[in-house]
Amino acid sequence: MRTFWKTMNRAYEKTMLLIFIIALLICIYALYDTWYVFDHANDRSYLKYKPGVAEEDGVVADSPITSDMVGWITMDDTNIDYPIMQGEDNAAYLNKDPYGQFSLSGSIFLDSRNSKDFTDEYSVIYGHHMEYGVMFGALDDYLDEDYLTSHRHGELLVGRDGKVMYELEAFYAMSADAKDDFIFNPEYYEDLYAFLSEKGIEVNHRVLCLSTCAGDTSTTRIVVFAYILEN
Repeated sequence: MRTFWKTMNRAYEKTMLLIFIIALLICIYALYDTWYVFDHANDRSYLKYKPGVAEEDGVVADSPITSDMVGWITMDDTNIDYPIMQGEDNAAYLNKDPYGQFSLSGSIFLDSRNSKDFTDEYSVIYGHHMEYGVMFGALDDYLDEDYLTSHRHGELLVGRDGKVMYELEAFYAMSADAKDDFIFNPEYYEDLYAFLSEKGIEVNHRVLCLSTCAGDTSTTRIVVFAYILEN
């Protein structure tokens, strides 16, 4: 009987050690995965391919950014300074970077229903919510009215060559539900404009919406509306 209990104790100790090792490996992997996603999202190497940066006019000829690039968005004094992609549907660039490679941080992308030259009355751009203001994590701050007032201005370059440029002027930010079609369906812009009118905002320019998740599991979205201004 004593031998039996010794055997059971050894088996128990080995089992607990195995469980501990597995748990440790899972923690290490989770930490690595978190670091990898953030590091990839925080990679700013693509900035050298921004239209007008490396060359006086247009984009670098051998830019590895895919032909799905339809523009570039910058919001002054924030981390928002990214190429804008557009796929055949709105899932195309959820987990794909501007180089066309798999990436959990994805890309900033234009709604597939919008015109890629931003001539629609209402255009919607999406981006993942990342920590430290990376990607569209910076949109949180716009919910503070004072912050919005001091960070209104931005720039929208259209096309790969960026030859068409519009100024952006943020004017309203809010939380919304992902099921709100009047916000997330560009075809319902008249309903959105009516909603804004009820808030005392009369729209007299084309509007660009920047949207990001408010949490990993929530259907709540943070949206920032900006006027697209002709120069």
